[in-house]
Amino acid sequence: MRDTRESRLLLVLLVAVAFALITVDIHGGDDSPLNGARAVTASVLGPVESGVSGMVRPVADAMTALRESGTSGDRIRGLEQQNARLKQQLSSSDLARSRTTELTRLLGEAGAGQYTIKAAQVVAVGAAQGFSWTVTIDIGSRSGIQRDMTVINGEGLVGRITTVGPDTSTVLLASDPGFSVGTRMEGSGEVGFATGQGDGPMRVELLNGQAQVKDGDRLVTFGSENDRPFVPGVPVGTVTRVEDTPGQLTRTVLVRTFVSFTTLDLVGVVVQPPATDPRYAVLPPKPAPH
Repeated sequence: MRDTRESRLLLVLLVAVAFALITVDIHGGDDSPLNGARAVTASVLGPVESGVSGMVRPVADAMTALRESGTSGDRIRGLEQQNARLKQQLSSSDLARSRTTELTRLLGEAGAGQYTIKAAQVVAVGAAQGFSWTVTIDIGSRSGIQRDMTVINGEGLVGRITTVGPDTSTVLLASDPGFSVGTRMEGSGEVGFATGQGDGPMRVELLNGQAQVKDGDRLVTFGSENDRPFVPGVPVGTVTRVEDTPGQLTRTVLVRTFVSFTTLDLVGVVVQPPATDPRYAVLPPKPAPH
């Protein structure tokens, strides 16, 4: 009991002293005798307070930044995903429009030549069966495809079928150095044989060494016996150069093909030839002279 009473007396005494000091400090104003003690206390505790504040502030700022960065990061990731979806939709839409255009041209060419075709898509590009310029298409014998059928697209002659599997086929492109096709010159009807030269233009040997030919003249396929491997009337290309070969039995011209072999996508395999030779009916209209 004595300890409790002493504690209470000590507490009352401390409170009384505190009130007394407060009263003296208030009445003393700037001349308060406690100013020195206050200054000493401030000089001792001030740096401690500043140091603690300096340590706590970066932590608090970091926590705030972390919370905000989490929210911003989620928002950014959401926007990136949305952007990716929009790009994919746009790409798919562009691809669909491009293929629709290609298919329209292909069907237009088949209609003009009265070719019955099976449409196919190029699914691989590369060497096959020892050839350096080939593509693989996604139809084969299950779709009625056979070796030595003509392959076209909306621009003209693509090549011929060389090997056939159940669901795929290999096409030898007209650009291959081992490729050869009979041709007929528009208008004059001059006959020749065109061979591929890889990245370069096709080389055509006209059988008539005195044939009148000039830049801009166009050629189509002459056709093969029983329409294999080539049906007649398929556009081949345009003459870009006539070589000077005096005294030769043949005349050589270089031809830029209508088909771009590095951008092939949709093609058509001619499964039934036309009833009659379309001659030049499949050629596109000539551009108007400038």
